[in-house]
Amino acid sequence: MSIGRTFALGCAIGAATLAAGCVELAAIGVGAAVVSAEDRRSTGTQIEDETIELRAANRISERFGDKVHVNVTSFNRLVLLTGEVPDEKTRQEVERIVRELPNKPRGITNELRIAGVSSLQSRANDTVITGKVKARLLDAKQVSALHVKVVTEASVVYLMGIVTEAEANAAVEVARTTGGVAKVVKVFEYCKPTDEICRPRSSVDGTAKPKAGS
Repeated sequence: MSIGRTFALGCAIGAATLAAGCVELAAIGVGAAVVSAEDRRSTGTQIEDETIELRAANRISERFGDKVHVNVTSFNRLVLLTGEVPDEKTRQEVERIVRELPNKPRGITNELRIAGVSSLQSRANDTVITGKVKARLLDAKQVSALHVKVVTEASVVYLMGIVTEAEANAAVEVARTTGGVAKVVKVFEYCKPTDEICRPRSSVDGTAKPKAGS
């Protein structure tokens, strides 16, 4: 989570009943209540993810200031670190800061690059790529865009979420074939279609309709 997303957590902590409005995926144009209902994370976990991102961003900023460019993305309390740091020592220190947060992450994927801080133009390009991938996920309709979190850093697309293997493959194919994408990295958690968390919402609610011919 970049520092610019601080407002999102303020919304979540301010009123748990409005937590859906803080979910980043609401930006793709889906109603906040629908986003919260369809998210495979519990509302509490969604708020925990926002809290992890905010606290980590604040502590990293306090420690390193503008010497680093670090984005912290948490999904189901699994953290992805992306961006640039000046050396390996800093890279490990950033990971330590995140690992020692009060609400400890379940795991950390450290994709920080040892490089100079990226330019605003590069970051703007990454934002465009993220938007294109999200839009194509909506169009493809092979996997719900609400179940896949897209993060782009230096034209590398990272995919997070709780998905089935088929959903993961579909999302990777969409991202891989999107213009401007240099590489796709999977940071998924996997479930089976029969697992309650990954069953269609209508099936979980007991309202699923039988398929024709069944």
